[in-house]
Amino acid sequence: MATFVDHVTLHLRAGNGGNGCVSVKREKFKPLAGPDGGNGGSGGDIVLVADPNVTTLLGYHRSPHRSSANGGPGMGDHRAGFGSELMELAVPLGTVVKDAEGNELADMTEPGFRIVVAPGGQGGLGNAALASLKRKAPGFALLGTYGWEGDIQLELKTVADVALVGYPSAGKSSLIAAISAARPKIADYPFTTLHPNLGVVDAGEVRYTVADVPGLIEGASEGKGLGLEFLRHVERCTALLHILDCATLDPDRDPLSDLDVILGELAAYPVPDGQKPLLERPQLIALNKIDVPEGRELADFVKPDLEARGYRVFEISTVSHEGLKQLNYALAETVEAGRVEAAAAQAVKPRIVIRPKPVDDSGFVVKVEGGSFGNIYRIIGTKPERWVQQTDFKNDEAVGFLADRLAKLGIENELFKAGAIAGSTVIIGPGNGVVFDWEPTLTSTAELITAPRGTDTRLDDSKRRTSNERREEYFGRMDAKAAARAELIREREAGMWSTGEEEYNGDTLTGDGSVPVSPRKESTTE
Repeated sequence: MATFVDHVTLHLRAGNGGNGCVSVKREKFKPLAGPDGGNGGSGGDIVLVADPNVTTLLGYHRSPHRSSANGGPGMGDHRAGFGSELMELAVPLGTVVKDAEGNELADMTEPGFRIVVAPGGQGGLGNAALASLKRKAPGFALLGTYGWEGDIQLELKTVADVALVGYPSAGKSSLIAAISAARPKIADYPFTTLHPNLGVVDAGEVRYTVADVPGLIEGASEGKGLGLEFLRHVERCTALLHILDCATLDPDRDPLSDLDVILGELAAYPVPDGQKPLLERPQLIALNKIDVPEGRELADFVKPDLEARGYRVFEISTVSHEGLKQLNYALAETVEAGRVEAAAAQAVKPRIVIRPKPVDDSGFVVKVEGGSFGNIYRIIGTKPERWVQQTDFKNDEAVGFLADRLAKLGIENELFKAGAIAGSTVIIGPGNGVVFDWEPTLTSTAELITAPRGTDTRLDDSKRRTSNERREEYFGRMDAKAAARAELIREREAGMWSTGEEEYNGDTLTGDGSVPVSPRKESTTE
């Protein structure tokens, strides 16, 4: 069973906001005293907090699903819904927070550092808050928005002053057990250390931490052995202490070749931007196992060569504790110098400039996407997407309120600029989103013209019939009807068809109920 975990994926769901309330105050002698619906409560946020007392991510490995409570709905008599408390998740110092795609969000290296990784939903407004001079008694309220839901990655990188590096079974765990109160697992087989161990060491007035990490072999920077698990925990260390085994039984190994392999792997491992490369950090060498006669002889032999490379070399024995005191004070001196350098770099750290939002930033964009039945206009923006979530589409008044908000934001103007016309498909939000058939809001006959940008249907060439043309068309239709009736009379007189005739006020009705047209008589005036 795992006892140390340094990489987990959390599945988070923040609480949803509560819905606003639709209510009208009713009292004796005051049957309609005005709207009094309260606002909904906000959903709980999920916050990560860097805690020095936490050393592993094991708890999140066993239960990666976390969710906060929803906000309460609003009530009548101006009673607001309850807001849910935020959920705090404690993580170790040195935890790197990443999104689902691996983009870094925060590096939690300071105690008490906080970051909201899953904001809760916003509570909806009740009809009392929506009342205005133009809308004195709203018959709708806004719905609560959804809380954030998704995955984040937590990656622990041990924060220590000194990292012990070396081949497996070189004596790293034995050294940290000898100079600190840490009690790591020690055995006579490779890769005994499967997870980092931290130890606190006192050297006079200086206190520093030492990290014992899994052993390093050739190809570790490419993922062989426990390489990446090892190198991740070396990134944050101020100094490196190479532990070289002078009593190894492997005939193909010696301290100098082991050091060359370790240096090659450290050089091949890329560190994050802004950090000093591993080989540019202070490095010391400890020749271990001099309590063995052959080990002492080999240590005396290779020490001059290592010192010629510029390293400070110490001959030690984790069994007899020989040379540990000198090594301890040398590490403390190196750590203290690194802290002074870090403090100076912190003092000259550039100031963070927070620039205000541009005045001409509308807060949304209109994207034109091709579709099977014409262009689709997608609106992406925080406000439009939130407003759509807050709208109860079963309430016509709420839908009209949404239309007013979108028009006031300037979305209709941007749709016209993008080439949208009446009836175009508009989607608000990513993915499927909410689909509308756009009907522009016409505030007057001249302000908005349902035509693409640069055109005006009022200027199109349109033929308008003159009075003579309309008169000729009218008389033409009348003559055609008279000719048709005369043809019916001739057919009836020829015996082609017959029907009963009725005399009505002296007029003879034809079969279709019409009065036969007599020949036009010319009037003469004497």
